[in-house]
Amino acid sequence: MVIKIIPAGIYGANCYVLMDEDSKEAVILDPGGDSDIIIKNIETLGGKPKYILLTHGHVDHVDGVMDIKDKYNIPYYINKEDETFIEKGTYIYGRLPKADGYLKEGDTLTFGKEKIQCIHTPGHTPGGMCFLIGDKVFTGDTLFQESIGRTDFEGGNYNEIISSINNRLIPLGDKVEVYPGHGPKTSILQERTRNPFLNNSFLL
Repeated sequence: MVIKIIPAGIYGANCYVLMDEDSKEAVILDPGGDSDIIIKNIETLGGKPKYILLTHGHVDHVDGVMDIKDKYNIPYYINKEDETFIEKGTYIYGRLPKADGYLKEGDTLTFGKEKIQCIHTPGHTPGGMCFLIGDKVFTGDTLFQESIGRTDFEGGNYNEIISSINNRLIPLGDKVEVYPGHGPKTSILQERTRNPFLNNSFLL
């Protein structure tokens, strides 16, 4: 699988273009702006976009959705709980029309030979989603390198984000690589042993 990381938008959120090397089918995760740059990267890769996935509904992760959706005539998916905040015009959430479909815990999607497992990780937002592909997990703003997503915006909940990380991400195993919504990649091992926000019961 090809992983192209594109810091996009005013806050430089990580947009990921994921492409199956054989079929060239591609998925775009969190196009948060600079859609022209994202599209240029897709074209350079020779990717055939299949859909857009959103880890959550904050503007810095969704601002380029419609440009890419319209360019490639593809659907976008989000958790329904975050769409509720978008529809209300809640501060920091983006502005999008209704999604083409909704993501929930346990959903499985495919592109080429790759399989995506959807993991619901509320806390940063109520509808926060992470995406596991093999030994790689894309965590949006749930888990960062030695940090976690902020929970002071509407819909955020500190206890929920800690529970989501400890109960749904840490058990994925130490070898899993973590690709966050901002900043450099890390690993479950590094976060389990060095992240100051996490439950010490997971330390060896």
